[in-house]
Amino acid sequence: MPVTIRDVAKAAGVSITTVSRALNGYSDVGEKTRRKVTRIAEELNYRPSAVARSLVMNQTRTVGLLVSELTKERAGHYFMFQVLYGMHDRLAELGYDLILVSTTTARQRLVSYLDFCMERRLDGVIVMGIRLDDPYIQEVVDSPLPSVVIDLPLLSDHCGYVMTDNVHGAKLVIRHLAGRGHRKIGFVNGHSQAAVSRDRKRGYEEGLLQAGLGYDDTQVHEADFTLQGGADGLKHLLQCHPDMTAVFFASDLMAIGGLQYARELGIRSPEELAIVGYDDIELAEFSTPRLTTIRQKRSEMGMRAAEMVVAMMKDHATPQGVLLAPELVVRDTT
Repeated sequence: MPVTIRDVAKAAGVSITTVSRALNGYSDVGEKTRRKVTRIAEELNYRPSAVARSLVMNQTRTVGLLVSELTKERAGHYFMFQVLYGMHDRLAELGYDLILVSTTTARQRLVSYLDFCMERRLDGVIVMGIRLDDPYIQEVVDSPLPSVVIDLPLLSDHCGYVMTDNVHGAKLVIRHLAGRGHRKIGFVNGHSQAAVSRDRKRGYEEGLLQAGLGYDDTQVHEADFTLQGGADGLKHLLQCHPDMTAVFFASDLMAIGGLQYARELGIRSPEELAIVGYDDIELAEFSTPRLTTIRQKRSEMGMRAAEMVVAMMKDHATPQGVLLAPELVVRDTT
């Protein structure tokens, strides 16, 4: 039978409460008693129950990864995996568990953010995939629960964020294409309720103006971060501008969809149409031709989010807004 706290209390000649408070670091236990209890617990090879410890300390040492709309239709899961294992590995090093939980826009209207998290006894939360029109947007900002948001710049006394500098990333794309001599550059963006879509469009516009090319909103198509969205976006742009020589897609998945559509039409890349994506998911390196893209430091994004939420929980650290630098990865499509 496993050794229980009752066995330790009996061997030490103290109460169960004293053993619990001694092992959990309470200051009302004398140092001599604490050392005695700790020594006996080690001799008996006592392992405290994680559930009991969480009830005593009112802490579970558990961080929730809250993902909005976690469904098989969501294209963003290609982006999510490296972020997920970055935060998982760092939390494990820091002694915390990670629990994956999901919500939907409809459910957010029924259950408040704080109630949703407290029901699951989460000490802190990392939020991904939340839309600008989701009800939880303001609730995350106002909540007293330590929270870190991925890819959305929310900042308050208890909320920080980690994201890529998407404006600069889009400018890198336009500078690269303009440097290759392209004068008519289209843009297939993601949906308007993603903060990254707004930033990448802003970078696209500013990049064109800095390159002296001028901005034309008919060269922009709003899609949905999917393969089909990329194909539809390229079809629309080429119908409106058959002389277009380059297209920037706001995600790699859309860019790969665009590549497939171009191949069906017999359009060669990069000879007849240069294509650039965003994210540098694994598929980008293995597409044919290999996709030029903007690399996001996704694993570091997860690690930084994990470190921030733990610092907020453990040391009451002030939340930060962390902006990671993007990197242009030039491959065959340009």
